[in-house]
Amino acid sequence: MRYSQLFGKTLRDAPAGTETTSAALLARAGFTRQLGAGIHSYLPLAWRSIRKIEQIIREEMEHIGCYELSMPVVQPADLWQESGRLSEIGGELARFKDRSGRDMVLAMTHEEVATDLVRREVRSYRQLPVTFFQIQTKFRDEPRPRAGLIRGREFLMKDAYSFHADEADLDRFYDECNGAYKQAFERCDLPVMVVEAAAGIMGGSGSHEYMLLAAAGEDVLLLCPNADYAANREVATTTLDLAVERPAPIEEVATPESPTIEAVATYLGVGTDRTLKAVFYDVDGRLVFVAIRGDIKVNEHKLMTLLGAKRLAPADEALIRASGAAPGYASPINVHDALVVADLSARAPNLVAGANREGIHLRNVNLGRDFAPDIVADIAMVEAGAPCPLCGLPLEETRGIEVANIFKLGTKYSGPLNARYLDDGGVEHPILMGSYGFGVSRALAAIAEHHHDERGLCWPVTVGPFVVHLVSLGEADEVREAAKGAYEQWTDAGFEVLYDDRDESAGVKFADADLIGIPIRATISARSLKAGGVELKLRRDDQDAARIVPLADALGELETLRGGLLARRQAIY
Repeated sequence: MRYSQLFGKTLRDAPAGTETTSAALLARAGFTRQLGAGIHSYLPLAWRSIRKIEQIIREEMEHIGCYELSMPVVQPADLWQESGRLSEIGGELARFKDRSGRDMVLAMTHEEVATDLVRREVRSYRQLPVTFFQIQTKFRDEPRPRAGLIRGREFLMKDAYSFHADEADLDRFYDECNGAYKQAFERCDLPVMVVEAAAGIMGGSGSHEYMLLAAAGEDVLLLCPNADYAANREVATTTLDLAVERPAPIEEVATPESPTIEAVATYLGVGTDRTLKAVFYDVDGRLVFVAIRGDIKVNEHKLMTLLGAKRLAPADEALIRASGAAPGYASPINVHDALVVADLSARAPNLVAGANREGIHLRNVNLGRDFAPDIVADIAMVEAGAPCPLCGLPLEETRGIEVANIFKLGTKYSGPLNARYLDDGGVEHPILMGSYGFGVSRALAAIAEHHHDERGLCWPVTVGPFVVHLVSLGEADEVREAAKGAYEQWTDAGFEVLYDDRDESAGVKFADADLIGIPIRATISARSLKAGGVELKLRRDDQDAARIVPLADALGELETLRGGLLARRQAIY
């Protein structure tokens, strides 16, 4: 491609409001343009890289026997009503009526349609497993789109679906897809970390996310320094060191003007870990009383998952008082008309809790003796410094960009959609299902976030829009003819070349080449010809690393450089 014919020029500055390095560089380098909040156009440079990412994931999915199809993005809302998700998902799901007044949705994922396809086609265990994938534009009406392509409303995604007769076969394909994803990210030169994750609106029994560690990431991760454990904070667990004491007699104590955990702990001279905190929620219209150790925060995602909740909000004071609790001085003792959920930490002995009377607390409150919660479960927010649940070392906190996610859905969709099969004895069973998402446009942004320097982007050779950036300097006929000849020869030999044939200064052309970040730069000028040929340089190297090679040998040298870049990428892993 000639640069003079390329649509999408470089920008001196990033557009106003750009939040992340990747968004700024992709805009400045002429890869993307924003149309609206969370909605972007992919210009030719970006589209070439996206096609390469797509091809990598196509090859890896086909390698495990999963083949491509295409499903409608516009879907009847009846199908989502049948699965139950139409009422479970809020404003993120775009809804509209067609000209006949029929309710429709603009799908952000395709579990319902995939399941509908299979329930129409599969009758016997002999037809299972079934696996397929698609690469498609999706729309999710994010309430807070940000970070360019990382959190967009319209996005490109590869979504795969698998259908199985039993758990063992689902586990098999889940592991194969995990391996395919790891291989795909390796080929993209994106060093992701696989972490335990929440199933979220997808549902199911298990999930893993593929995270690029980056300050721009929205997800908080807890990592073991020994690499024994990695999890999204939404689902992270830890070990609890609960004191071993005999339950002491309960004791009422005055605590004037002490409505907070910190205030009562200070007043009584105890640590916050010796207190029992009361947190009240309105969960789908029901009062939920959470009892948790005073030094620990509630993980609202764990709580919603535990309760199968659709909506969670802080409870208002009137609802709290109607249960017999006193805000600021509450305990689960003798409350009524509330679901009491105790975190595992509430099992600690002899805690200080409210007396459900203003200005009064109770010493030595014990779960089981003094109150009996409806549910005892892990609903704690794990934070940096908490012990690793596997080895006990303090967990470290970092941030990550989620670029893929896989789920064991089980019968989450096949059950309500009645996707069933007959076994070899003629007995009917629900089909087990998995779902496997890979963010194509988000991967583009993640690669840009990871591969850049102070001068611009530095594309890996496997996913860069071109392999060679040919720069022609000067107006001399000799230079122009040499550059044109090299461009044609290298292109005919199968190299992807961006040929900068513009009438611009050397400074402008070199700055643009660095900003765009194509792996190999080749410069032809009167000076290079006088020195013997063409100047070759890797994008990641300093200017001093450039060297002159004869034009006749340039093609072979380019092959060597490309091979070296591929070998360097493989050596990282």
